[in-house]
Amino acid sequence: MEVGTSSVWMLPYTASSVGIARRRLIGDLARAGVYEATACDAGLVLSELISNALRHATPLPGSLVKVSWMLGDEFIEVAVSDGGGPTVPMVNKPAANALGGRGLGIVDRLSLRWGVYTRKDGSETTVWAALPLSVDADHHAQASAANGRGHNGTGPGLVIASSRDA
Repeated sequence: MEVGTSSVWMLPYTASSVGIARRRLIGDLARAGVYEATACDAGLVLSELISNALRHATPLPGSLVKVSWMLGDEFIEVAVSDGGGPTVPMVNKPAANALGGRGLGIVDRLSLRWGVYTRKDGSETTVWAALPLSVDADHHAQASAANGRGHNGTGPGLVIASSRDA
């Protein structure tokens, strides 16, 4: 599958989608030459956003959640869209012995910036986060050469194939 520098997935509104999305994102970013630590941070942030959607919001029509990512020159942005919920996503300060409530704190700590967008009709809420990008320059050069693409100042030329998509 040729992806380019972004991808959008519609996943079932179930807990298993957290791991599926995290593994796919980390794999796509690794093949794009993003450093492993950066890819893992992006996977953790995406996992937190999906988990929050499942816990605090309703699904999109068809019992789905929309997951997307975009690779920029200096950042990677991940986003999760759901059917909205009764509260606005915000960073909490849970007690030390609390079992939850740390997800958006983790997102806040790992991200350059993050935010929430709700459609005017309230039918969809998107929580997004932008993380600093570190690219493995040697891997990127090899991938670009193998794909017949070079860096032309508009961002990395990427072809991301996944056997999971076959």
